Amino acid sequence: MSVRKASSETGKVRVTLAMRVEAALAGFALTLLRRLRPEKASDLGGAICRMAGPFLPASKVADRNLRLAMPELDAAARKKVIRGVWENLGRTVGEFPHIPTLVENAPFGPGYEVSGAEHLIAQAEHGGPVLFVSGHIGNWEMLPPGVAKYGVGFASFYRAAGNPLVDRMIRDLRNAAMETPLPLFAKGARGAREALAWVAKGNRLGMLVDQKMNDGIEARFFGHPAMTAPALAAMALKFRCPVIPGHVQRLGPARLRIVVEAPMLLPDSGNRQTDVALLTQMINDRLENWIRICPESWLWLHRRWPKEVTREV
Repeated sequence: MSVRKASSETGKVRVTLAMRVEAALAGFALTLLRRLRPEKASDLGGAICRMAGPFLPASKVADRNLRLAMPELDAAARKKVIRGVWENLGRTVGEFPHIPTLVENAPFGPGYEVSGAEHLIAQAEHGGPVLFVSGHIGNWEMLPPGVAKYGVGFASFYRAAGNPLVDRMIRDLRNAAMETPLPLFAKGARGAREALAWVAKGNRLGMLVDQKMNDGIEARFFGHPAMTAPALAAMALKFRCPVIPGHVQRLGPARLRIVVEAPMLLPDSGNRQTDVALLTQMINDRLENWIRICPESWLWLHRRWPKEVTREV
């Protein structure tokens, strides 16, 4: 891979010596993970992050988030959840290069299963645009290739890494997991326009909508106001297309379950702004329900709520 090619594909970012060093280290780690069995790579990533993560500043963010969202947890319970969050994140990284090799319905060991596959089969038979909605839960990287196996592969939004060389590695890994690579739309106005055109042509799109969006709309999340991206709700209502919720549960090292739910019932009050707000809230409620079942499976490490809200706890 040439530096020129990597730069041109990521906005002509100038490749510095520091970026080269970072990419070399990332390449070494990737080679190590690939040489390990999937479950061992998962164990290694989980162990490293479980030990180091709680000492990083992001853990303080996670603790504030947990005190706000789940006040019933005491300090010991929050500490346990945060360790679990880091472990899940480390396992997700360790499993990333092995996703193409994971086999569906393996009797034991590494692999994945799909609960609710009938909803995917129905959409494959019906055709037309579909919106898949999820969050950073479990190993979320398993969703696109797992769903694609049922003939309903979807394009996704994508936040490019700051280092174009590392960014290319990540993109290559994601493409390798898919039988047929699908578009990755850059986050931002241009990517939104491209995604809208993609769905308008009858294609499928997946979105992770659990992170803060400052210029979104206010919706409740764990009982508190949280700025939330309304784009998925707006597209669903514009095209009256199915919105299918799904997430990934971790069953063990490199062993995962994709949970696919029935299409959501779209609101139809006659007022578009009201319906967008209603559907956005419905999606937040669904995410919250999944997270409450297994708090350590979600990425509590980002600033999901406004500062003035978290400052109160």
